[in-house]
Amino acid sequence: MSRHVICPSSELESGERRIVEVEGLSIGVFNVDGEYHALNNACPHQLAPLCEGTISGTTESDGVGEVDWVRDGEIVRCPWHNWEFDLTTGESVFNPHEVRAGTFEVDVEAPADAGAPDEACACDAESYGTELAGDEPPVETYDVDVEDEAEFGEEMVVLRV
Repeated sequence: MSRHVICPSSELESGERRIVEVEGLSIGVFNVDGEYHALNNACPHQLAPLCEGTISGTTESDGVGEVDWVRDGEIVRCPWHNWEFDLTTGESVFNPHEVRAGTFEVDVEAPADAGAPDEACACDAESYGTELAGDEPPVETYDVDVEDEAEFGEEMVVLRV
């Protein structure tokens, strides 16, 4: 499973989506009440761009003449034929046991602590057989610019495909 950084979490607010191309797949990443979910951007009915559909809720009934609006912001409606899918599971609303959209794992990764040494780095005299002399490392160093629009220290939305 490969890791793909989508955006800083601050750029994908609750109720919003971002459609990305990853490894030849079009995938919709959604923020549903602060939790992130990803669906294949292909409706299982006729391969419409599912993730471009309206984000809404759905209706539910406990009896004749009783209709309630439920799950607002948790349902995406296919733009071609209005089939509804649960953003959190990919299951269809009308037949959740048989029809579902493909889903992908999404994580929010906290920024690495800039002051803490990398766990993979054994930065002690025993590992290298010598002490560091002075404040500067005994190797040639280069200035590096980070070409990323994200501010340092932001949580990042990461898709795993």
